[in-house]
Amino acid sequence: MIGTDRQTPLLWADKRFHTWNYEMRETFGTKTFKVMLDAGFTCPNRDGSIAAGGCTFCSTRGSGDFAGSRRDDLVSQFNDIRDRQHLKWPEAKYIGYFQAYTNTYAPVETLREYYEVIVQQPGVVGLSIATRPDCLPDDVVDYLAELNERTYLWVEMGLQTIHESTSQLINRAHDTDCFIDAVTRLRARGIRVCAHIIHGLPGESREMMLETVQAVAGMDVQGIKIHLLHLMRKTPMVRQWRDGLLRFLDQDEYVSLVVDSLEMLPPGMIVHRLTGDAPRDLLIGPMWSLKKWEVLNAIDAELVRRDSWQGKAWKGR
Repeated sequence: MIGTDRQTPLLWADKRFHTWNYEMRETFGTKTFKVMLDAGFTCPNRDGSIAAGGCTFCSTRGSGDFAGSRRDDLVSQFNDIRDRQHLKWPEAKYIGYFQAYTNTYAPVETLREYYEVIVQQPGVVGLSIATRPDCLPDDVVDYLAELNERTYLWVEMGLQTIHESTSQLINRAHDTDCFIDAVTRLRARGIRVCAHIIHGLPGESREMMLETVQAVAGMDVQGIKIHLLHLMRKTPMVRQWRDGLLRFLDQDEYVSLVVDSLEMLPPGMIVHRLTGDAPRDLLIGPMWSLKKWEVLNAIDAELVRRDSWQGKAWKGR
């Protein structure tokens, strides 16, 4: 990374933002990719423990549409996805990514059984665990802290928005204070946290979306995933769309939002993702999101056009 002041662009290799790929190469010396897994968990926002129906944007696979099949055991899933990725990156290392549903929603004994089998696979250098902030009881945090001492660990949590009106509309079923409390408890044990946010949620203005970014920029989180809202078939949000509560962002609008967001983030925050994926056969819109590399290239181009970079407008300096 170069650059020493607000007028000199910060660069992470050839990018103007702190990419996951850059961080992995700096940490492990080679390409390192996530192997997406479905361990068969459910979610307290689906089974009635906290709420029912799930977040309105969440797919029937619990946002694990590109993970392995839960019909297969974890090692089989891991080997299958690893082998496919190896066709592109034969010398890579791996992060086991427990992606689908809520991956701390089980007794510690179960979590230990699932996580440890992946940690032990050849070439695995760490784990990334996606969960909800209301599914981190003390004994689970204790185990995660132990795990964090033995491997490279991330806990990923869906904030999505700081606005409680939106939270209710999307049936998030936890509030922002719950998220902040979970971050505080994880960070007290030295565990890396990645916050997920979504641009384009129903009823949110550009200002509301950037207020969420500004809030995340001030939190003690080490990574962020910025998702584009994409509407999928068989999700509760389809009804909201039909009722006129949802407007799809266009590509130029989204690119501008992402660059605004990057400018607000601290340079040390690792950007795990800048857009969202959805299976073509499930996607209702926006259809331009299927051209992922076109979107990412447009973000790079807009950063160059503005002569901007991650952290240029960060208020922490």
